Amino acid sequence: MNKVTKFVRHLVDYQHLILIVLSLFLVATSGWILMGRGLSANASIWDLLHVYLGLIAACFSLSILVTSTIHGGWRQYYPYLTGDLSQVVSDLKGLAKGRIPAGGGKGLFSLIEGIGLLLLLGVSVTGLLWYLQQGSSDALMWRSWHHLFAQGFIGFLIVHSICAISHLLDFIRN
Repeated sequence: MNKVTKFVRHLVDYQHLILIVLSLFLVATSGWILMGRGLSANASIWDLLHVYLGLIAACFSLSILVTSTIHGGWRQYYPYLTGDLSQVVSDLKGLAKGRIPAGGGKGLFSLIEGIGLLLLLGVSVTGLLWYLQQGSSDALMWRSWHHLFAQGFIGFLIVHSICAISHLLDFIRN
């Protein structure tokens, strides 16, 4: 195996962690961004970091979507596409009785992760289109879509964090 292949495999192994760090940085600093139709000639360091780290995050969002859904993995994250919501329904019934859903499988946590993957891809695609349409009237449209997907993704991050913490507490308790 050559060095490039090893490097790529290493990136894939750590893509979740890389995306967490990039996403937290991008969300935390997004309030400091002053862009409308595009980057101005005197853009701040925050604007530049947001755009270029966002482009890196977009590459990783596509990568994590592909690696999570290949070899039938899409059935785990999108069970509704096969009409199999039995584990999700079971998890919701258990949740109503105070039981924490199990991680993995085709259950509630996996469904939430699948939605997060799509929201992240939406943030990435709309951010990329906003960047590519700089200076045009369409740039503002892509900016508004980017903000909408970003707000959805922030909501996902909150729900995903709650799920991860509850899963850890359940793991420690047992």
